[in-house]
Amino acid sequence: MQTKVLIVGGGLSGLHTAYELQQLGIDYILIEARDRLGGRILSQSHHVNSAVFDLGPAWFWPGQFRMEQLLDQLSLKTEIFQQYSQGESVFEDNQANLQKGFIGISMAGSLRLQGGFKKLIDQIKSKISSENVLLNSNLEALNKTPDINVLATIRIKDKPQQIECQHVILALPPRLGASSITFNPSLKPDRLTELTGIPTWMAGHAKIVVLYEKPFWRTLGFSGDAISHLGPLREIHDASAEVDGSYALFGFVGTQPYHRLNREEELKSLTIAQLTRLFGNQAQKPIAILFKDWANDPLTSVNEAEPMTNEHLSHDLSSVLEDNWDNKIIWSGTETASYAQRNNGYLEGALEASKRTVSLLKKWYL
Repeated sequence: MQTKVLIVGGGLSGLHTAYELQQLGIDYILIEARDRLGGRILSQSHHVNSAVFDLGPAWFWPGQFRMEQLLDQLSLKTEIFQQYSQGESVFEDNQANLQKGFIGISMAGSLRLQGGFKKLIDQIKSKISSENVLLNSNLEALNKTPDINVLATIRIKDKPQQIECQHVILALPPRLGASSITFNPSLKPDRLTELTGIPTWMAGHAKIVVLYEKPFWRTLGFSGDAISHLGPLREIHDASAEVDGSYALFGFVGTQPYHRLNREEELKSLTIAQLTRLFGNQAQKPIAILFKDWANDPLTSVNEAEPMTNEHLSHDLSSVLEDNWDNKIIWSGTETASYAQRNNGYLEGALEASKRTVSLLKKWYL
């Protein structure tokens, strides 16, 4: 196979880059190791109803203009709604003492997408050529040779193949790419140290969504927002859909990944007990529980012990280009967004990185 641009990673950044290149008429192939597109955007439904809940990123914020423009461009602007925040918040200390009306833990003002962010992924997917997208395709090695710009060795459903290209866009977490891809020539030692030192957003986190028939917490005057020092969930919010009558609470598990190994059912049970403490006995009867531990996802986390990051990323790559590869390799993805704009780790950061990447490619191909 041959192409001008090989995009590695079908999350929001890589998929958006493909979308932009398609509009510009620049030849590309996008490969994704998963059997789906979206990366850390994972919207999941349950058989009990048609509601979709985000087990990855669930919000964006007013003023994140790239997200706003893209949703408008894809005719999804009418699907945006505000995070529910009416009512009292709750704080729980490590002795199970509760303080109602706690200030500063609401996600008021944040924005969500009806149907989950999978709807955004599906809309972008519908705008690009399906023959340019290869799922279940894992990049194993990159080689620079005198007669070919870059030779990429990939494995598609356990069958090795090669793709010749002029540029490679690594639209995946730098730590993951630097740890899993063989580079020839090798990346410089200090460069490897820099890349592997960048935390992958969400890699250490686990998320639980609990579905209910009715939003009983709202009836009782609660917003669904809570902070707990007892757990197992340390931060909780309302995850209900806006219009289809599907109601849920979700939270981030507060224990580090090595304390969560093989404990999914136990954590679900402890979560119901916690929600009962916080919001009353009606929490004891969920209709479904969804669970995703990103630390156990080898296409997100480099190991199961990768620690949780409670703050958004605070770094800048020294360069998104590999100079000893004649700038044939470009790092993209939300972790590579500019810290100055505070977008790295967010969906907005994925689009910022994609826009930057496309600007570089336009200089070379247009």
